[in-house]
Amino acid sequence: MAPGLAAARLFLVLAGVVLLAAAPLRAQEAQGVSTFTLDNGLQVVVIPDHRAPVVTHMVWYKVGGADEMPGKSGIAHFLEHLMFKGTARHPAGEFSARVAEIGGNENAFTAQDYTAYFQKVAPDALPMMMDYEADRMRGLVLTDGVIAPERDVIIEERRMRVDNNPRSVLSEEMQATLYQNHPYRVPVIGWLQEMETLGRDDALSFYDRYYAPNNAVLVVAGDVTPDQVRGLAETTYGKVPRGPDLPPRVRPQEPEQNTRRTVTLNDPRVSVPSVQKLWVVPSYASGEAGEAEALDLLSEILGGGIRSRLYQALVVKSGAAASAGAYYDGGTLDDGSFGIYASPRGDAKLADIEAAADAELARIAADGVTEDELERAKNRFVRSMIFARDDQSDMARIYGSTLTTGGSVEDIESWPDRIRAVPASAIKAAAARYLDQSRSVTGYLLPAKDERS
Repeated sequence: MAPGLAAARLFLVLAGVVLLAAAPLRAQEAQGVSTFTLDNGLQVVVIPDHRAPVVTHMVWYKVGGADEMPGKSGIAHFLEHLMFKGTARHPAGEFSARVAEIGGNENAFTAQDYTAYFQKVAPDALPMMMDYEADRMRGLVLTDGVIAPERDVIIEERRMRVDNNPRSVLSEEMQATLYQNHPYRVPVIGWLQEMETLGRDDALSFYDRYYAPNNAVLVVAGDVTPDQVRGLAETTYGKVPRGPDLPPRVRPQEPEQNTRRTVTLNDPRVSVPSVQKLWVVPSYASGEAGEAEALDLLSEILGGGIRSRLYQALVVKSGAAASAGAYYDGGTLDDGSFGIYASPRGDAKLADIEAAADAELARIAADGVTEDELERAKNRFVRSMIFARDDQSDMARIYGSTLTTGGSVEDIESWPDRIRAVPASAIKAAAARYLDQSRSVTGYLLPAKDERS
């Protein structure tokens, strides 16, 4: 099973997904995308794509690491693993074995706001996938015998993916510093001392509360029709009883931030130093109209690729940086984050690279961006949706992640028009309002010997 987006959430695990999740496509009608809701509350989205006899089947639950009780960090991800332990109808391993024997593939992942399970198979296997997945939606059987071994698995996963990776350690510490009150400060994979205490009762309590059709979204993309999916969904998922109505997902929010904070990690495993800088900013779900679109375009113009300002100034023109860029994590249910990063080349000093990156950001906040670079950024974004349509799995992720973080099918359809409508003045305003150095968190990843100066 996938490790959740815990250690990986940083930077660009979501980049392909967050950008796509928050940034979807125009040609919904041409694609024939449809949505309906079963009597038990399960929302179903069908994305027909008849170019190849393949179908992607995904179930998304509206629960993730940020919904955990204090002291139980990692339980959402732990339950993701335990969901493969079998039901009264199907023993542990049977579901995965059936997927493998028909040449399909499967996986699952946990993020701060959602947990998802998926299979990619031939269309004639879709009824079987729906039957298995619907069965474990409410039929999971957990014994004491499976808890300790699987808990050891997630602990080892943490050691391998976080503790053994200095960059992941720093990312985790920066996230905990960036969010002073919101549960996004807690890693999805969990804090080790809390992971070690997770038990069967914790898993079942979490499962019984959140795993129900009225807290889930089913997305089916590929060589299917809406009528086929509706019929199959009604005979499988439709039999699963509706769960208790959950209250709105209201979490502790961030207070006003008034300090500039620094997180430094010196590690002998680091050979090339680097600097990152983060800010809490509105997401597509939490921001005012147009703010997230402006931040998305700002990240593209400032540091979205080799044509961006940071890359051109620090890597191409001065040659002082080996890498430089920016990103916007705006696909979250609550406020997301904006970041910039850079690492020096050769004898260049990290302090000089940081100052140069800050200067590029300050120029946008003071002077804005040109109409030409804004138009090019808009074109790249809109074209990215055309490319996303070429992969049914990408499409399934776009819809699933959007619908589980407060968005709608209509939001997905209208995104290109909203991007096109962003004026240059909004880019300048977003940079000046949200990327204030006095409210930033700066992270230094350094060799054992401090090399900032």
